[in-house]
Formats: sequence, C-alpha cells, structure tokens
Amino acid sequence: ILKKLLNRNSNGFLLRELTGIARVLELCAEKVKEHPEYLFILLPFLKERASDELNYAQGVTDFLSHLGTCTLLVFHNLPTGFQPTSPGYRLQLLELSDLPRTLLLSMAALENHPAIRPQLLQTLQILSSSSDANCASMLHARGAETICLHMNEPDPSGQVLLLSSEILCNLLERGNKEEVSAQLSSLDCVLSLKEAFSHVLQNASQQSDLQLRNDLLMIITVVAENPNSALTESLFAQQLVHLITLTEEKSPSYLAHNLGLTYKNEDFKMKKMLLNLLIPLSKDLAALQLYEEERIILTLLMLVKSPGVMSEHQPGARHWSSIQQEELQLQALVTLSSIAPLMLSDFMSYHGNNYLLLLLDWCDGSHVSFFISGASYFHGFHDRYGRRNKKTQMLHCIRVLRSVTSQGVEFVNQDLCDQGAIHQLLEIILQVEASSDEDDEVAVEIMSEIQVLLSTLCETDFHRKVHKKLGLGHNKLILSTVDCAWSCIVGCYRTEDHFLEKEGAFLLLDLLSVSKFLHPRCVHGVVLSTLLDLCDNPNTLPYLLSWRDVTGQTAPRLLLQLWREEEEELGVGRNHHGGILDPQRPLLNRFQQDESALTFPSNAASLAVMEISENLRAKMYFIFSYLGFQELPGLSTEDYVTLSIVKQYLDFKVGEVWEEISREVRRENVWLFSDDEEALINICKTSEDTARRVMAEQNQILEQRQREDIRKETLFYTEMKSHRKQEALMAKSWDSYVSRTSNYKVLKNYKCCEEKVAENSNYHLFLLFISGTLFPFLANK
Repeated sequence: ILKKLLNRNSNGFLLRELTGIARVLELCAEKVKEHPEYLFILLPFLKERASDELNYAQGVTDFLSHLGTCTLLVFHNLPTGFQPTSPGYRLQLLELSDLPRTLLLSMAALENHPAIRPQLLQTLQILSSSSDANCASMLHARGAETICLHMNEPDPSGQVLLLSSEILCNLLERGNKEEVSAQLSSLDCVLSLKEAFSHVLQNASQQSDLQLRNDLLMIITVVAENPNSALTESLFAQQLVHLITLTEEKSPSYLAHNLGLTYKNEDFKMKKMLLNLLIPLSKDLAALQLYEEERIILTLLMLVKSPGVMSEHQPGARHWSSIQQEELQLQALVTLSSIAPLMLSDFMSYHGNNYLLLLLDWCDGSHVSFFISGASYFHGFHDRYGRRNKKTQMLHCIRVLRSVTSQGVEFVNQDLCDQGAIHQLLEIILQVEASSDEDDEVAVEIMSEIQVLLSTLCETDFHRKVHKKLGLGHNKLILSTVDCAWSCIVGCYRTEDHFLEKEGAFLLLDLLSVSKFLHPRCVHGVVLSTLLDLCDNPNTLPYLLSWRDVTGQTAPRLLLQLWREEEEELGVGRNHHGGILDPQRPLLNRFQQDESALTFPSNAASLAVMEISENLRAKMYFIFSYLGFQELPGLSTEDYVTLSIVKQYLDFKVGEVWEEISREVRRENVWLFSDDEEALINICKTSEDTARRVMAEQNQILEQRQREDIRKETLFYTEMKSHRKQEALMAKSWDSYVSRTSNYKVLKNYKCCEEKVAENSNYHLFLLFISGTLFPFLANK
C-alpha cells in the first residue's frame, strides 16, 4: 500500500488528499505490530558483515549523490498545474496542530534511543524559534519542565544539553516568562539545572561551552525571580553565591581550583550575571544568611571602591580591563542598592558608608573631567550614560546611599553625617547645577537623588536643618517648592496619581488655608494654578471634595472665602450679605472704575481682559467648573450667595467686555448700523438681566435662610414650652409622692383608688373574655 501511495504521489502530496493519506498511515502503523519486519527500514543502512562498510563505501556515496539529484529534480520538474505550498502556510497550519506537544510527549519513549534524541530536540528548537504559538503549545504541555528534566541524560553526540538550553531560551524569549519560571522552579528541575551548570562550569574550554554556561546562568536567574523556586533547598544558591566571591577573595575550595577563569568576554558576562543574580535571590531570607556567610557585602564593596584606593595588580597577572572594571563597578552599585538595606549590620561593619563617600569624592575630584561626556559608548547595562563618565558612578553611588538611609536607622544616618556627607552632597549639587546643561538627564537625576537623600538625613534631626521659617527665605522656599510641583508633576497622569496618593492635593489646600495668615498673597496664585491644572486629572476631584482643615472647613467653602477676600481687596461693590449691588457692574472693581475714561490702542488688551490675569477670581471659577456648582459640601448661606456670583462669572465677564466696547463706541462717536446698535444694546441688556436674575436668586436664598431661622426659632420655642410643661408635671408628681409618704390618710385614700381601678380593669377583662368566647359560639349555632 505504501509503495502504491508513493508511486501515485511521487511529486508531492495534494492538500485535498492529506486526510486520506493520514488515515492510511494510521492503519499501516497499527499493522506494524503484526509485521515487525517492516521496522528495519527505520535504520539508515544495514550490513551483513563487518567488511561491508569498506567494500561498499563507493556504492553508498553514489547512492546518496543520486538521492540528492533526485530531490532537486522533484522540485524543478513539477507537473503542470501544481505548485508547492508557501512556507507561511505550512507554519500557520503547524501552529494549529499539536505536533510540538506530541514531540514533547515522545521524549520519554526515547530513553533507549540516544541517537534519535538530538534530532527530536533539534526539531523542537526549530519549532520554538519560529513561532510564539508553538512556544505556547509546548508550555501548555509543560515543555520547559520536560526539557529540563531530560537535559542531563547520556548523550554520545554532545548536543542534547546545548539544544535543551536553546529551547529553554526560546521559550523564555517567545513564551510566557512567568510560566517558564514556574515550571523550572521545582526541586527536580533545579537539581537538573545545577548538574548541567556544574558540568559545563568545570569542563568549559571552547567559546560555545562558555556561551552555553552563560545561557544556563540566564535561565537560573529567571528561576530565581520566582519566590517559590527551590534554589536554596537544593544548595544551588550556596554554590552560586560562593562562585561570586572567588575572583575577589582567595579561596582553597575545589571549585576555585578548577574554575579556570580566563578573563575573556564570556567570563566577564558571567561575572555580571552573577552579580545581577544576587538581586532576585535576596527576596529569600535563607539566601540573606548565605550572603552573610560568604561576606557578599564586602565583595560588592571591594568592587565599588574608587580606583584611587584599588590595589595595584602584580606584573604579568591577569585581571579585568579598565572598561570591564567600570561595568562591574556599576553593576555592583546596582546590586548594593537592593541588598544593602536588607543587610545594614554587615554594611556598617564593613564601613560601607566610607567606601561610598570615597567613591563620591573620586567622582567629584580632578582626576578626570567630571562633566565631559564620554566619547565612546559600550553596549551593555549602562548604554544610555556612556563609557568613562564619572557621572554614572556618582548617580548609582548616591542611589545606594539613598536606599540605605531610607530605612530610617538612626546610627546609619548619623554615621554618614559624622563623615561630612551633608557638606559633601551640597557641594556636589551646586557643582552639578552650575556646570551641566538643561538637557543633561543624568545631572537632573543626580540632583533629584541628592535632594531626596538630604531630606531623609535632615528630616529627623532638628540640628541638621537651616532655620529660615517666617522669613523671606522661607517664603522663597514655599514658592519654589510649589513651582517645582507645578512644573515637574502636573501634566503626567502617572506622577499626578502618585502625587495625589501621597496627599499632595491636601498639602496644597492646607497651604492655601494658612497662607492668608503666614504667607504673602502671591502664594495663592501659584497654589491655585497648580490645583487648577491638577483638576484635568479626574482622580483629583474626590481628593478636593474630601479635604477638611482643622476646623472642618471644606475646599469649596475655602475657595468662596478667598473669593470674598479677593473682591474686598479689589473694591468690588457688594452688600453686607455679599450680594450684587449694581446689576450694571456686577464684577467691576475700583481700579477699572478709575481707568474707565482712558483709551487704549487697538492692539492692546482691554481692562476687563487684563483684570483676569491680575487677580484670582478666574482661577477659582475654573476650579468650580471642575467641581460643579451643585451639592457642594459644607456651605453656608453666605457661601451660596457668593457661589451664585461665581457661577455666572464668565457671563458677567463677557458682558463687561461688551460694555467696554459700547462705552468706547460712544466716546469716539462711532456711527453704527441700526442692526449692530440694536445687537449691542441687547447684549448689554442681557448681561444686566443676568445680574438682576442673580440678585433675585440671592434674595431668595436670604429669604429661605430667614424662613429657616424662623422655623428653627419656632421649633426651639416649642421644645422649650414642652420642656417647661414636663417640668411642671414632674413637680406635681413629686408633690403627690411627698404627700403620700408623709400623711397616712392620703396614702390610704390613694390605696383605695388603686383597688377600685384594679377592680374595674378586672371587670373589663372578664367582659372581653366572655365576648371572645360566647359570641363565636352563638355565631356557630
């Protein structure tokens, strides 16, 4: 049957016949159990005697050549009307099939066929590198775990471990990284990785072996990021941590003797990956104990110490190049920023602050120009900063100091201050500010980190602060701080949300509420502008509405109070309730009245427009536009009167501009068309009508308050009258009680009255009982 099938499809298989061909192959596979002689064709070539290989070598060579020629003829001599399918089509259908899963499941059946296993792994490697869907299918069948558990099986070809690592790397790159990490975190998989890594580490001699070692280390790093990994239980973490310290400290261990570190580029990459591995491992408390035993903090500090205090290398001894040392120094600083806060006792016992301050001093010294960027760049962890640029070391050094001081341990911060860290940091920030460009991102990050570090050092110690409170310097500090928040935070929703979570809006409102007593009015404008721009973020409004000051005052009430104070300073006409006095000039202040007779050129803004930028009313109006004008919490009657003016502020301002236009037209004797003149009169009249409507609304609010006051007064009088009546009844009851207890005759008469009342009540109960039992009985009869 198979011969007929091949003869019929000698040029290829038609897509419409694939289903039938697959059925034929399934039937033939079932018949193989009854005819095992057909299994011999699975072998490439068979020999009858040992000498056949030598005698028939030329014949085999000719056969293979002929077979290759026939293969080419098949592709070049296709029958007319047929075309081969595209590779994309085959790949797409391959993704829809379960071939990757089937191949993975067949690995367990190939334990006794070591020659076939590399071919199977090579197929899986091709599948995993060509498609994300194939990787997902393999992971669904727990492919990462299966590959890892079989990677150390006997392999005559020497390709199983290499192909297995490539498959795992492909799964990490194109599949779900968390799923791969979860599958490789079991104890069996970790032991398999440990065995493979130890074997490659001791026997690596070629470039491919070193690359394989680094690939395995990268896979191990991903496993370490899983909090449920068994790296510590398998003692693999201890081996890896010990491996980090070998090049920094002399060790008599067998691993150090046979490591064979060549200081090549691959060894340098391994060193950096080992340093990076310390960060995810530090999440395990047992790993921190290993760090303490292996003196990891000391190893990292030896890597970060400044070149000025580094020990000189012996002549002829192999060591890292200067560029490699710089990268290792940067990687060690990054690792320290994560580990040092968790091991403060070790950090202080090894004088970590001293190492870092010496490095800062070297970065700020005159050895190499500090502020000239590096001319050449290396491809690695710190590409964005450039090579041989001391600003990079300074930035990461300051980050380590910030991470250490952020723990709030006083003796750590005190040790820094005793060594002159505050003075040194102030000099650095002044030098960076004076010598860097505005577009220098690294310089900006350095200044930001130093400011956070200084605030941490000075926050808890009163003697470390500069006291300028209630003076000009303090006001400058307040304005600069709010301006920094306005410039650096507002405009980015992510930073705005973080600012709001840290109660930044509450702090601005607190500053606004106390600034009228402690700070000049110029603070109001900056704070209101910052709040107004923050209102573009919808998350800001709940914070504004929920704010309360120490007296319980709400944000809307605070803004309305500022509105009244602003109008009082401007001299706007208002009655004693805060209502509108002149409906023709509802917003006009005394400065506009004094200058109303002046004329301005056509290209200059009018007084009504300039007035917007010179006071705070426009800012408060737009804040209320975000908050809304209905159902605002904590408002009094006076606040509602003011709110009615705020609500119509924009209409009043438009009418004010048209009134200026009308006034200038009359002053300059400009003749208007009748329609234009009528339109101008109607616009001005509309503004006046709006003001009168607001006045009526204000009167209604006041009348409602008056009615409410009368209602409350009446209710209070009623309650007071009821209270007096209750007091009279209580006094009468007390007199009766006193008379009963002090006069026997009165007590006897009272007793007789009680007995009569009891008899009457019993008689009524008897009548009720009779009516309840007799009447239903008579009704039934």
